[in-house]
Amino acid sequence: MKKILAAMSGGVDSAAAVLALRAEGYHVDGATMLLHPYGGAEAEEARRTAAALGIGFYCFDWQDEFRRAVIEPFKAAYGRGETPNPCIFCNKALKFGRFLAMAQTLGYDAVATGHYARLTREHGRWLLYTARDGKKDQTYMLYGLTQDQLARVMFPMGDLSKEEARAMTAAAGLTVSSKHDSQDICFIPDGDYLRFLREDGAVLHPGRFVGPDGEDLGPHKGQEAYTTGQRRGLEVAYGQRIYVTGKDADGTVRLGPDEALYQTRVAVRDVNFQPFDALHTPLRAQAKVRYSPQAAPCTIYPTETGVELVFDNPQRAVTPGQSAVFYDGPLLLGGGTIAAKASP
Repeated sequence: MKKILAAMSGGVDSAAAVLALRAEGYHVDGATMLLHPYGGAEAEEARRTAAALGIGFYCFDWQDEFRRAVIEPFKAAYGRGETPNPCIFCNKALKFGRFLAMAQTLGYDAVATGHYARLTREHGRWLLYTARDGKKDQTYMLYGLTQDQLARVMFPMGDLSKEEARAMTAAAGLTVSSKHDSQDICFIPDGDYLRFLREDGAVLHPGRFVGPDGEDLGPHKGQEAYTTGQRRGLEVAYGQRIYVTGKDADGTVRLGPDEALYQTRVAVRDVNFQPFDALHTPLRAQAKVRYSPQAAPCTIYPTETGVELVFDNPQRAVTPGQSAVFYDGPLLLGGGTIAAKASP
């Protein structure tokens, strides 16, 4: 019987994952990662759920590792004028990095999470497909997993819906069955990332607003306060709706009309592919430039620094630092980090 260590977050999905695995005959224990000062309540919820299920439970206090692998890169990305995705950092370094290594050390055969994704093995490769419940699909967050990692992970929720997860946990008498999904950055529960940056010692980079014709529109409060596509909070009198269209290394925040937010070419760095090791020729695919339900048709071209996406139709508010993720229908091809804007 395979021994599985399930990553438990204190929520309904990870609890349902444990139930699904046990129904298939696996020996399952649970573990949670204490990553930041706000994580104590969720860790305790995970412990109570594990106790209710009658399974073994570990709590790994990795707050120092989380700061090095997630918080500091998060702050550095904002300092470079990017808008980072900290969950991607965490997946790579901790959830499918340190957690997986610890599970092996403790004698487990694999780890499991509550992510909604379907894992298969085809033609000698581990592949991820979008979840049956398209509204909950989380493959966007999993593009960075390597073949070695995919060989040692399980995603029991891939063929289940959220409603089924709630029903399963309710039938098991678990109090988490009615718990709401978290939408915030876990270490910034109030969503005020600018306050977090200030209180965590980040020095904001002042500069100027520059209009669509190069005109100086006055000083801003620090380029970290703005992201591509933002309209509210600019405090610029312009006579028409105006948006953040980009940021420069010198702290300049560029503003323009809505039509200036659209582009067809997107440069992507730090690319990982799953069905193959590298891309050598152009490939037709679909891609997401944010965590949204629709992927848009494009061609992926290999470059010296990663790939370039050329979309059939312009995409709005493409944001450096966010993730671009590629698909062939339901098959996850891979993804990477959006770099500075390519040509419009």
